Amino acid sequence: MKLCVFQGTFNPIHNAHLKMAEFVLKHYNFDKIIFIPAFKPPHKNYDENMSYHRYKMVELATAYNPNFVVSDIEFKEDRKSYTYLTILKLYENYEIDGKINFIIGTDAFNQIDSWYEAKKLKEIVHFIVFDRNSKPNGENYTFAPMEFEDISSTQIREMISYNKSIKKLVPKEVEDYITKNGLYKVE
Repeated sequence: MKLCVFQGTFNPIHNAHLKMAEFVLKHYNFDKIIFIPAFKPPHKNYDENMSYHRYKMVELATAYNPNFVVSDIEFKEDRKSYTYLTILKLYENYEIDGKINFIIGTDAFNQIDSWYEAKKLKEIVHFIVFDRNSKPNGENYTFAPMEFEDISSTQIREMISYNKSIKKLVPKEVEDYITKNGLYKVE
């Protein structure tokens, strides 16, 4: 299986995430793109209840495409969500054709050396890097030539806290889920 992974906090998942995954699927001919919401992100504050909400939003956002799969692999492990360990588990669970590919933005890619077992991770995955207004540095990557779309999950959370519309930034199903569950409201 020719496999690509899109791992992240997805807090919340938004349209730029989906466009990146669609671009990769179309231009690199993967069998599946596996979305992996981080359960316990090591570099961010973690709220278990919010982790389940993030997982559900990724499920809702990706349901339209049969080549998108959402994995709960990190929810099954009682540990921080280290990418290296998750990728090792994927190699155990799937028959992979070549290396696992990994979708990432330049902002995160340029910080990769701070990740757990970064050197080993670089040996077992091939990165597909998307421009986030900075050029990638490093090795073992392909630069995806997709036009940059300036949407961030932080921006969306801030807009919600100020009661601003997030239409056109997230899929309708995600917007409805956020509203129904009162997510990202400032108390």
